[in-house]
Formats: sequence, C-alpha cells, structure tokens
Amino acid sequence: LHDQLLKDYTNIIPKAANDGIKNLICFSGNRNGLSEMKGLENCAKGLDPVVKLAQKYDIKICMELLNSKVDHADYQCDHTKWGVALCEKLGSGNFKLLYDIYHMQIMEGDVIATVTKYKDYIAHFHTGGVPGRHELDETQELYYPAIMNALIKNGFTGFVSQEFIPSKADPMASLKASVQVCDVLTLTCSR
Repeated sequence: LHDQLLKDYTNIIPKAANDGIKNLICFSGNRNGLSEMKGLENCAKGLDPVVKLAQKYDIKICMELLNSKVDHADYQCDHTKWGVALCEKLGSGNFKLLYDIYHMQIMEGDVIATVTKYKDYIAHFHTGGVPGRHELDETQELYYPAIMNALIKNGFTGFVSQEFIPSKADPMASLKASVQVCDVLTLTCSR
C-alpha cells in the first residue's frame, strides 16, 4: 500500500502545486489490529517519502482526524495526541493535521483547549454540528463563534471548511447561515 500511496501522491502533488493548491488531505487508514505505536510507525514509514516530495512543491500534507466511535470504526488517527505524535515523528512543516471539529468533539471534546495547545500542528479545520453533523445552529452542542474566536486568538490564518450534512430544505441557506456563524470578524465589527 505504501508504494501505491507514493505513486498516487507523485502524480497529484505537482498538479496541486501547479493549480496553486497548498494543502492535500490524507488519512491514516484503520488499525486492523495494530497497536498505537505500530500504527504510528507504519504511517510514518508510508508518509515519509510523500512528505519529502511535498516539501519540494511547498505543499502541506494534512492528516484528517476522524472519530472511530460513530462514523469511522477502527480509524487510527482518532485523537489529536496521536496525530501530533505522527507530526513529530515525521518532523516536517509540510505535514500537519486537519482538525475536524465535529469528529474531535465526539472523540475527546475540549475543543478550544486542544486547538490552542496544539495550534502549531494544525493547518486546516472542518466544521459540523454535533450531534448528527448537521447545521451549526441552536440544535447542536458546539458554540462555533467561541471556537472561531479561539482560532483567531491562536493566530490561525488557514482554511476553515464547512463540512456538514444539511438537514433543512434549502442546503444553500444552511451553508450561508453556517458561514455567518463562523464569520466572527464580521460579527464583531458589526456590533
């Protein structure tokens, strides 16, 4: 699988760089009986040549943190600390985490403290309401304006992507409302 991974990224990294894309997402795969440490070593072995190639093109490879409780049973990179350990093992500024707020709320909670503690390891964020991965509204347990303010305070200037499953009749209205919830700079300036 590592050979195929390198082949795929050898094809896509130059294309991404040519198109001005700065971040590419990757996944750890499942544990399949591997210990945390063996899984970490296996991921690092497979990703090391990919990350070295990404460095040549100034591309960040972003490992997405997913939950293994509800949506992705047996997924290896299901806790921030494990992802950070992988970042440290690879030792490259071209390998970072994609912190999916929905997934990490399910796995570990404490979102603001976690993203503040590990801010130097995170290059990208995904949103989604908990429970259900729906709109960022009053039906879910996360308060996104506070999370977005924490990202600003942490100096984050990367991407925050809306990644939720609309449950209302007009998905574009849901997207617009969720963007407004996260647009704390506009909210702060208009008060």
